[in-house]
Amino acid sequence: MTNPTILQEKHPNGSSVPLASVSSIDPLELANKRPDWSASQPVTAAQKKTVLLLCIALLLAVVLAPLKTACLFIALCTLFYTTSTLYKFAVIRASISPSAILSFSEQQIADQEPREWPVFSILVPMYKEPETLSQMVNALSELDYPNDKKDVQFLLEEDDALTLDAAQAMAMPASFRVTVIPQSFPRTKPKACNIGLSLAKGEYLVIYDAEDLPEKDQLKKAVMAFEVSAPDVVCVQSRLNYYNSGHNIITRWFTAEYSAWFDLQLPGLAALGAVIPLGGTSNHFKTRILQALMGWDAYNVTEDCDLGVRLGRAGYRTRMLETTTWEEACCDLRFWIRQRTRWQKGYIQTWFVHMRRPLKLLKELGVVNFFHYQMLIGGVTFSVLINPFFWAMALVWFIFRPAGVAALFPGPVFAAGAFCLFLGNFVFVYINLLGCCKRKKDSLMWWSLLTPVYWVMMSYSGWRAFIQFFRDPFVWEKTQHGLSGKA
Repeated sequence: MTNPTILQEKHPNGSSVPLASVSSIDPLELANKRPDWSASQPVTAAQKKTVLLLCIALLLAVVLAPLKTACLFIALCTLFYTTSTLYKFAVIRASISPSAILSFSEQQIADQEPREWPVFSILVPMYKEPETLSQMVNALSELDYPNDKKDVQFLLEEDDALTLDAAQAMAMPASFRVTVIPQSFPRTKPKACNIGLSLAKGEYLVIYDAEDLPEKDQLKKAVMAFEVSAPDVVCVQSRLNYYNSGHNIITRWFTAEYSAWFDLQLPGLAALGAVIPLGGTSNHFKTRILQALMGWDAYNVTEDCDLGVRLGRAGYRTRMLETTTWEEACCDLRFWIRQRTRWQKGYIQTWFVHMRRPLKLLKELGVVNFFHYQMLIGGVTFSVLINPFFWAMALVWFIFRPAGVAALFPGPVFAAGAFCLFLGNFVFVYINLLGCCKRKKDSLMWWSLLTPVYWVMMSYSGWRAFIQFFRDPFVWEKTQHGLSGKA
């Protein structure tokens, strides 16, 4: 064990400055070379004009024909809800396909030995998290992978004296190093990862968050997954779940949501060959291809989702891997709202970026994947924004039964609305129950029955994200870790 190498040097005036190997790297390469694929300009002039024209048309319609406009709007929303419900059915059904997830047994891994494992780069972006550093060093040291084949970089910000001091004082394996990220705009995780990507030495690369605890054989499984997959598979996404699921009701809901998303929905999407919004951690890449794609968009606050779409547009595929990385679920409502706001704002950024030229996106993704994109990126955003209005409408109807409401729901629309209200909501709750069952977290299943309250929280953060997207699109509201104790 040695002290970590800090990639910095002393300026003649005594201040710390990055080494040339860092300062010569352009972490904004995507924004500079392909601005059409970057959220550096949140909304283009053409998009602003389109939105303005739609608003004017809607206003005129409301003034000239208010009842017909309201009926049409409700009918379209009901069509969306119905489509979304049936879509969820199809995705969950696909998750039982043998092609949904790549799986390797302990014996299959043992049968690989003896062999030469490739160098695997590991990026760990951190900011003001000295309390999780030792846990992360131990977790990476314990990975069942040759130590001389691990290329580990802790990506620490230049102004983060606490974590830098903790890293300097800590004994680490020789293959671990600290890369200092120079202060610059924007202050985001993807900007730091782009610098780490440029310095990566491995054939493959993975990102772990500061509090992650990956299963020990994960790197070997990822290598084997790439070796048995087609050449166009350039990303292998591990499943994520939480080690503090029982801390409080928020962590229980969060765990149920993640169990459904990573154990059912993402495998189903992989089986369908859909474009996959990646998780923020434990996604394994072919390093050279990721470098050729210019890494992550430093301006997108949900850079993982955006990268998943760009992989699809470039003709590459993502597969799911049956291995788990354990994380700390946010247990504080304030930080949960901030985290969810950032995620949802990133989805809005991603949708606007890739919808700048819809016909080109349709051509690159194909009709089916274009539909997946709209349901997964645009649909998720639209639903959390529109849900409160329909909840309020349903509540008013059941309590007061005001005259005239029936006119807004002609026969077919009322039937579809009733289907969504009862069967659709049941399906969404049931998916969470299935996720808990698949994870063998039976104690969480009763809490999943209360997930409609969780949906209200998501809609609140969704509207917060929508407003923030126009006011402050690049602000990164950091999640505080360590609030529920160590794993």
